[in-house]
Amino acid sequence: MPHAALAPTCFTTIRLAAGNPPTKRTNAKKSKKTTKIRKSGGDASSLSFGPRWQCVQGCGACCKLDKGPSFATPEEIFENPSDIELYRSLVGADGWCIHYDKSSRTCSIYSDRPYFCRVEPEIFEALYGINKKRFDMEACSCCRDTIRDVYGSKSKELDNFNHVIRSTTSS
Repeated sequence: MPHAALAPTCFTTIRLAAGNPPTKRTNAKKSKKTTKIRKSGGDASSLSFGPRWQCVQGCGACCKLDKGPSFATPEEIFENPSDIELYRSLVGADGWCIHYDKSSRTCSIYSDRPYFCRVEPEIFEALYGINKKRFDMEACSCCRDTIRDVYGSKSKELDNFNHVIRSTTSS
């Protein structure tokens, strides 16, 4: 079944080895999917204003690894079969990462998490072709979309994320 949208794993989102991102794609097959990442002509990080992405403690939306058919499958995101295997090994029966503690909303392997669980400019460029200049804007958009899909558009998690991002906007 084709998927309607491709959203980065803000789970930031798990790869072959923690901290070892793939090399930048050069001849990768282009997905025919649209992305849930909003595109705009603006270049947030090259301007002196705009949202600055940061992880919001107590959210965990990116740790919901199996988000359903509106999101890309690991096979659609990753080229390396080892990455696909690792990603799939992290998905629990309920769709959440096996290392995510839902009661404390923390990751038990945070400092050693796979590279694809990291929301960093280099990872977004390698996996999604999003350059460093657009990282903050796109990461914020990605997180908002993921939070909406996981918790709902009127969730306290989305309100909290938007509040934190607004408070880190520089002017």
